[in-house]
Amino acid sequence: MQALIAKFKEAGQGQVFQFFDQLDDSGQERLLAQAASIDLDELSGLVQEHVFSESHCALDLEGLEPAPYIALPSNEASATEWERAFQTGAEAIRAGRVAAFTVAGGQGTRLGYDGPKGTYPVTPLSKKSLFQVFAEKILRSGERFGVTLPWFILTSEINHAATIAAFEENAYFGLPPESVHFIVQGLVPAVDLEGKILLSRQDSIAMTPDGHGGALRALVRSGAVDTMKANGVDIVSYFQVDNPIVQCVDPAFIGFHVLGQSELSSKMVPKAYALEKVGHFCTQDGVTKVIEYSDMPTAMQEETTLDGELRFKAGSVAIHVFDRDFIARVGGDGLDLKLPFHRANKKIPCVDAAGAQVNPEQPNGVKFEMFVFDALPLAANPVIIEAVRGDDFSPVKNAAGLDSPQTCKEDQLRMFAHWLKAAGVEIDTDDSGLPGITFEISPRFAADEKDFVARWSALSTKPEISDGTTIE
Repeated sequence: MQALIAKFKEAGQGQVFQFFDQLDDSGQERLLAQAASIDLDELSGLVQEHVFSESHCALDLEGLEPAPYIALPSNEASATEWERAFQTGAEAIRAGRVAAFTVAGGQGTRLGYDGPKGTYPVTPLSKKSLFQVFAEKILRSGERFGVTLPWFILTSEINHAATIAAFEENAYFGLPPESVHFIVQGLVPAVDLEGKILLSRQDSIAMTPDGHGGALRALVRSGAVDTMKANGVDIVSYFQVDNPIVQCVDPAFIGFHVLGQSELSSKMVPKAYALEKVGHFCTQDGVTKVIEYSDMPTAMQEETTLDGELRFKAGSVAIHVFDRDFIARVGGDGLDLKLPFHRANKKIPCVDAAGAQVNPEQPNGVKFEMFVFDALPLAANPVIIEAVRGDDFSPVKNAAGLDSPQTCKEDQLRMFAHWLKAAGVEIDTDDSGLPGITFEISPRFAADEKDFVARWSALSTKPEISDGTTIE
């Protein structure tokens, strides 16, 4: 105990223990446990780089170009290329090489929902939760390719217990419990504008999540990467919890990843409009990277080609495929291959020098977070493929407006209608593809359009599609 306290004092962070003698035994134990989890050397480096230095503000955009990508099939040659990728991916899935990985540390606060975001109901009729939708897609993909697909889920300290409870209460949504693995996101202490660690209470350090990039560290530190290796998994399909129409295990995407011998592959969707708030896939000096919308000047985001298309149109939607060994290197302790941290100024509730609680009205501190797309410049042979927005991206982020439950419901209905039309079923829709009826295609029936067309065609008796129909 005394050695730990002395270590903090030596690092100039002795204020962490300023109320220690006033705490009861449980309070002292809590504070010591938190303090012991902090890498003071790493924190010192972060403070030097992001608090005392202005270098984090400089972003060099000189020579930035749109990144090349594999476009959707448009002719016989490209259709053949995509079919080859599908078959290659299907082979990898059948061989047990693939696991799904969901980043699910968030709460449903912005949706006005009290609970893990993954438990939020999203489907048009049955109101299945995000977790249930993903579980059923993974289960269906396993049936389709004759394998049990492992699923790794990143939680947070806030929602870990509630997430596990939701799975237990729902019998893991039909998945074998041993195939579902929960890991907890890492935390980093928040500091004030002078680089001093903040206390959220007299007995607690203000710890904040290390960002979605921290998911890679969590996979390594939790032993999940070792579990994957022991079970022959070397391909990890990454997606975030707020996107119910994502293809959790996309054979063609996985196939392009394998064929390209890539360490990190990504999906892009063409931006809906110039200033859409998504990252941009770019290259600079031969290196592939993502430039956030907030870091790209408006004029550059609005720039067009001679044919009138947006020049920087490839939007990043947080759908990736990782090589397992690449995760092990990027998420490990090696200094040569590490994700950078970024600074975010935040209003951080804390206690002042007198121990009184402070709820600031202005940013009073700094949190440090990693972004998963920062792994892209570190990866060998990065592959980017185009995705159909309506088949892969409709997040639920806001209570109303863009990216809300209502827009997601409509996008799901458009997707279902599109699948039916692809299978030769006539269904009335408006100009946007939205049907006039509410119905649902369960992920247990089909995981994607190709799967749906095959299964629908095989039905001897096909259900009538009307308001309230659910295809299970």
